[in-house]
Amino acid sequence: MDEKDLIQKAKKGDTLALSKLLQQNYSFLVKYLMKVTLHPQVAEDLTQETMVKCIEKIQLYNGESKFSSWLITIATNLFIDQQRRKKLEKNWLEHEQALRKMKWNVANMNEEWADVLDILAQIDEEIRMPIVLKHYYGYSYGEIGKMMGLAEGTVKSRVSNGLKNVRKELADLEGE
Repeated sequence: MDEKDLIQKAKKGDTLALSKLLQQNYSFLVKYLMKVTLHPQVAEDLTQETMVKCIEKIQLYNGESKFSSWLITIATNLFIDQQRRKKLEKNWLEHEQALRKMKWNVANMNEEWADVLDILAQIDEEIRMPIVLKHYYGYSYGEIGKMMGLAEGTVKSRVSNGLKNVRKELADLEGE
């Protein structure tokens, strides 16, 4: 039986014909995937996935290309999907590691830092921003004024009054 006959029978539900088709193309597909993946086990796994997909989608084979080309297309798409998933997983893991590291660093800073963050979170942002820009990022009062569209004197006043409030809150916390 030639390949066209096997395909027609497989499309009609003949499992023996489908089995023969897959057997005829198995080693060809494994060799292709070994060249693409450069990893024998990955090539075997992708070949198996390709065969399963072929069984599920045999009705979609339209005969416009060789059957082996159709299988290569399926295998290539599965490989590309696998690579995308790996990249997404790697990016997610890197993000999670960075987040854990940052949480660990914050947790291991002195308690005062955590208290200052809590107090800053309670201050209006129009006062919090100049304090952060001045004392954490080192901008001058003039630079902060330009960024926020405020007079330099207003920035100085907000930073000064804001810091007084922060110090007062910290003193109250220490007194508890």
